[in-house]
Amino acid sequence: MGKHASKLLAALAVAAAGLPFVLAGSAAADPPPSDPPVQPALPFPIPPMPPGFDPGFYRPAAEKFTELEPGQLIAARQVNLANLSLIPVNVDAWQLSYRSTNTRGEPIPAVATVIKPRGYVPDRPLFSYQIAEDSTGNYCMPSYQLQLGSIPATITGSLLVAGQFLEVQAALAQGWAVVVPDHQGPDSAYAAGPLAGRITLDGIRAAENFAPMQLSGTQTRVGLMGYSGGAIATGHAAELQRSYAPELNVVGAAEGGIPADLGAALKLANGNLSSGLIMAGVLGVSREYPALREFLDRNMNPLGRFMLTAKDQLCAAYQSALFPFGNNLGMLNVDPFRDPAVIDTLAKTRMGQQVPSMPMYMFQANMDWLIPVGPVDTLVDTYCADPNARVEYIRDHLSEHLTLDPIGAPNALLWMRDRFEGVPVAAGCSTTDVGSMMLDANTWTTWGEVVGVTIAAAFQQPIGAGR
Repeated sequence: MGKHASKLLAALAVAAAGLPFVLAGSAAADPPPSDPPVQPALPFPIPPMPPGFDPGFYRPAAEKFTELEPGQLIAARQVNLANLSLIPVNVDAWQLSYRSTNTRGEPIPAVATVIKPRGYVPDRPLFSYQIAEDSTGNYCMPSYQLQLGSIPATITGSLLVAGQFLEVQAALAQGWAVVVPDHQGPDSAYAAGPLAGRITLDGIRAAENFAPMQLSGTQTRVGLMGYSGGAIATGHAAELQRSYAPELNVVGAAEGGIPADLGAALKLANGNLSSGLIMAGVLGVSREYPALREFLDRNMNPLGRFMLTAKDQLCAAYQSALFPFGNNLGMLNVDPFRDPAVIDTLAKTRMGQQVPSMPMYMFQANMDWLIPVGPVDTLVDTYCADPNARVEYIRDHLSEHLTLDPIGAPNALLWMRDRFEGVPVAAGCSTTDVGSMMLDANTWTTWGEVVGVTIAAAFQQPIGAGR
């Protein structure tokens, strides 16, 4: 365990250093042919277009995808990735446009970024990382924000995307292939979990069927991971996998800061620091559930209507900064928790509809001020009522929502590595209370090694090549 922890924390250090790598495609061999044809990456210094100005890729004409199967490719293009839009990352990367399905069973287009270390490795696993986009603007999508030359996150407010991309690079450093879906869909339906779950699973299908990724099709070992808004997509994908995408070989799912019950999060956020971000979630869910949108249109007072308009196209940082400590429920003329449309929507988006068939690693801060711990405890109990459930639940008593992500990620990645290596997980559940996941002995013994690995960034080695 100590050896694995050492490698993973070293990988995080390399990612944080922002290696100055050569651009994608400059040193890699030509990819094998694929269908549809792969468009080449934009030549430097031409910047990528935000999704709103690129409808041909993000919102293709209906006739291009309605007859396709879920996960089947619509279009593909090579891209260059970078930390903070400026520092190139030395990997092979592409954007895939593919067919997915909304919660009404209708075909929709979706986009994911697929990434692999340089070179070919047989039987490479696929790590599906769901970034916490937590936004309502299409320019906040990970597929745009991760590209070299995109508008930097420090300007757009997509700081979560930029930060969690370091965890993606830590996974790449292990030699894993990665898929990062734009799981909120073309309408940026933030917090619409069942939609995000479908888009995530179809993104895995698209990655497995994309020849340049050099994966093993449905035999590919797949892991899911996400935190906070990314846990919404991860948790629902884990629950839906058996019914929606049973052919996928998902060997484990890790999630933290888990929004298991949006209604509970809305109540906690009222008058809280998190009220602005949670209100954005209400807006996002209403984009996928028309009944909720109709309820808001009927019952929002003038201030509420103004806030929904103001939040219509903002990334996460600005969503949080706009109207913190606001009285969200006070902007409604009625009690939303008594309205049938709201009750129905909250029920459909609540986790615990199905017990995941794969092992689960779940971690939560007991003092989380954004996502209450009670519904997560209830979710674990719901899963574990099934004797076949396999759940490891860690409850951290000193961390809070923002700090737990970087603190918990190394152990979550270690757990995922064991799943990829075939370490068995017995049926049953465990709940462990810790002071802080930061105090894990395996983590502390490796901090000294991180400095040396960070210095190695100067050698500009490709991330994960040959692993």
